[in-house]
Amino acid sequence: MKHLNLVLGAAGLAVFLAVGEAVPRLGLVKEAYFPPVSTIAGALAREVSDPAFWTALGDTLTGWAVGLALAVAGGLLAGVLLSVVPYLREATASTVEFLRPIPSVALIPLAVLLYGTELRSVLLLVVYAAFWQILIQVLYGVQDVDPVAEATARSYGLGTLARVRYVLWPTALPYVMTGVRLAAAVALILSVTAELVIGAPGLGARIAVAQTSQAVPEMYALIVVTGLLGLLINVGARTVERRALSWHQSVRGEVAV
Repeated sequence: MKHLNLVLGAAGLAVFLAVGEAVPRLGLVKEAYFPPVSTIAGALAREVSDPAFWTALGDTLTGWAVGLALAVAGGLLAGVLLSVVPYLREATASTVEFLRPIPSVALIPLAVLLYGTELRSVLLLVVYAAFWQILIQVLYGVQDVDPVAEATARSYGLGTLARVRYVLWPTALPYVMTGVRLAAAVALILSVTAELVIGAPGLGARIAVAQTSQAVPEMYALIVVTGLLGLLINVGARTVERRALSWHQSVRGEVAV
């Protein structure tokens, strides 16, 4: 089954690349707007050979990794506090529901005013967007805790930290891992978006420069790189999730299939 999926995936990719090569060659779209895949591949090779490309890639990954780490730490801490401190969740529910729907891109003017084009501007947007992915999943995970298990832990005299470790955490962990996977993708999107709009150093800023200088093949090549980054991040997050939840029935059932 896995071999068949690989074959089908490779076939789909080959068809996609063939269409991308043929459409501009046949004149269905202008090559000035959408170059053939072979031209984009050549531009990608030139980008990879440029040291400035690797510097930009490092800047993007730095903003993504640091922002994601801060969001995960903050989301976990806030989620656990809101769950275990009596009445705290009810007291903050309206605030959470007000702040959560605000698009992170709406904070771009604030980020520019506070930090200009520095890394901190990127971190502000990344952390704000990814934080909610973690927090909401933690809250959902806590809601899923078995009341009988919670009551049993209390009857045996387990303190708050012990209940979090032995009752809350095993139940919430699948939700947390889902939140981390979603937050990782969101963090990359906001990192590139911030660089593209604000001009902070990174792949996004390099895409903007390629677009304004009419270097269309290079622009598409850089877009391909961001897509590949997203793919690698998703695969990596799923791998970590499967390892962390190897004991969970959902992962065991996936492996069995």
